[in-house]
Amino acid sequence: MQTLHSAPIVLPVSADPIGDGAVLVDGDRVLAVGPRAELLAANPEVRERAWSGVLTPGLVNAHAHLQYTDFEELNSLDQPFHVWIGRMVEKRATFTDAMWGESTRRGLHMMLRAGITAVADIVTDPVGVLPPTARSGVGGVSYIEIVFEDARSWSESGRALLLERLASGPAGRALGVSPHTPYTVAGAVFADCVAIARDKGLRLHPHVAESPAESEYVLTGTGPFAKSMTEFGKSMELIRDGGSGLSPVQYLDKLGVFGPDVHAAHCVHCDPTDREVLRARGVYAALCARSNKILQSGQPPVADYLRENSPFGIGTDSLASTPSLDLLEEAAALRTLAVSQGYEADDLDRRIVEAATLGGAGAMGLADVGRLEPGARADLAVFSVPESESVTPESAYGALLDAAAAGTHKCLGTILGGTIVHRG
Repeated sequence: MQTLHSAPIVLPVSADPIGDGAVLVDGDRVLAVGPRAELLAANPEVRERAWSGVLTPGLVNAHAHLQYTDFEELNSLDQPFHVWIGRMVEKRATFTDAMWGESTRRGLHMMLRAGITAVADIVTDPVGVLPPTARSGVGGVSYIEIVFEDARSWSESGRALLLERLASGPAGRALGVSPHTPYTVAGAVFADCVAIARDKGLRLHPHVAESPAESEYVLTGTGPFAKSMTEFGKSMELIRDGGSGLSPVQYLDKLGVFGPDVHAAHCVHCDPTDREVLRARGVYAALCARSNKILQSGQPPVADYLRENSPFGIGTDSLASTPSLDLLEEAAALRTLAVSQGYEADDLDRRIVEAATLGGAGAMGLADVGRLEPGARADLAVFSVPESESVTPESAYGALLDAAAAGTHKCLGTILGGTIVHRG
């Protein structure tokens, strides 16, 4: 059955804003987008669902760890990243597959209530995590994570386990591969993960250049991560060789990691050369500024990414290191950071909202989400903003981010594949 979702303002994102607009949906696809009057005239018998507020594409979360939703107490530790990750490892050991499943379900519900309809989700424990994610119908890619692997453990069991997990994923959920970082995955293992993913036509999503300790490890093979890998009994080339003399981005590029099938989480410590490498290889960054702040990792150079037209999406990371799974709140924080870094162009609001929709879609290579246009998946979100009667199509981008920054926004509805799954 066809449904017309109408609102005072429609932001297709892939096209200009529409006042008194509407989106015509048939099943799980968008048929048309345009002025409400025109679509009603062409479809007089259609069932209409009239929303107040601003109607947008479903938001696209470019980086998350949904299984860590129940790790919320870790985001208030006030400890640097290398200390926080040790606490994370300790808490992980207390969880069962059933607990991972419950934690993931809670994260999925939080995302849907925030208007997020697609996610790049890092999955370390797929037995518990993948079934509820697949059942939810949320779009995006689940990336099977490889972590704490050196050449020995990889050859003994790690490689076979990855292949098994990729072969046994649930129907209805796209899978990818996530070699965690250059400090928890040996170089040869990292390269093999990339080769496996590309042989199977799967996308890749590593963490890159997140913290100063990572940069030190890759450059010189020293620092807290070298100490922890040695304590774990891992034999890593970068420790053995005294580092690579390179930044994390340049090191992974030397390994042949980067290409248009990759998007990289965080990308905080990226200088102009690093950013040029990412652009040249077609790699999107997934920026998670609130997580970086909590973990004392630094600030992503979002103003530089904007000025240089470097592609990026926006991620929430997990509740273990961020105050919420609300992507509009994350987008508002990123806008504030861009302004503090000197970005003054009047396209800022639009480009930040684009990053929360089209950016996440591009990061995962998805052409039918993060936009409202014929043929796209019927994923929609509706948001209220204060004094909505004074919001114009041209000011709607800024109004959304202003409300999120003030905590006065509300997701009135989330439509996933044509079905209303949340009403505010």
